[in-house]
Amino acid sequence: MQGEQLLKQVRRQMEALTDERFQVATQRFFKEPVIGYGIPCAELRRMAAAIYPEVKAWPLAQRNLFCRRLWESGMSEQGSLAIYLYKRFERQCGVCEFHLFEKWIDRYVTNWGHCDGVALYLLGASVLNEPELSAELPAWTASGNRWKRRAAAVALVYPARRGLQTGKVFQVADGLRRDDDDLARKATGWLLKETYKERPKETVRFLRTGTPPFSRLVLRYAAEKMTAEDRKVVLAGRVKI
Repeated sequence: MQGEQLLKQVRRQMEALTDERFQVATQRFFKEPVIGYGIPCAELRRMAAAIYPEVKAWPLAQRNLFCRRLWESGMSEQGSLAIYLYKRFERQCGVCEFHLFEKWIDRYVTNWGHCDGVALYLLGASVLNEPELSAELPAWTASGNRWKRRAAAVALVYPARRGLQTGKVFQVADGLRRDDDDLARKATGWLLKETYKERPKETVRFLRTGTPPFSRLVLRYAAEKMTAEDRKVVLAGRVKI
């Protein structure tokens, strides 16, 4: 099959690019074990660009199968290649793709790098193309899967940068208010930092209300780009250990 031939080709290329020292160095950015070849992201993007013309001509089912096979390998760079490849189809991402990416998070994502790649690039594109999909995200904040909870926030970063989906941003952030996972907290703060750029008054008001107060970690991230006055208001008296 055409897809199998390309898959073998990609894997041979990755094996040839193996760099054990780079892989060891990369591991320090993750608490979870990351199994891979040690290939820089820039090289993976080049690989995605190289195979895109061939994959573009395939039926959707074949494309999705190819990406699934990459994920099933368990190798970090193969999962990343699936993300970079699908990012090239971002204008086509809608309801079906959104649920495909949700399955990727449920089944394959095991580190923050893959989580953010799927959520920021792919789920974010889906929500921009089909805004009603944001209604799916608040329920994710109650998931037992830490990556799905983080993805709920990261998927709204692109819309937030455009001043969109502010209500859903606050709904997701409120759902993560009690989350004690540092990666969920950091994602919440990141999302609110992006929201502040276009919706400063609403963001400050949101951070100053509600119970329990957000953790210091969330507030610190959210306040990074605020004016000195707003930062002082947000951080004053709203501390949760």
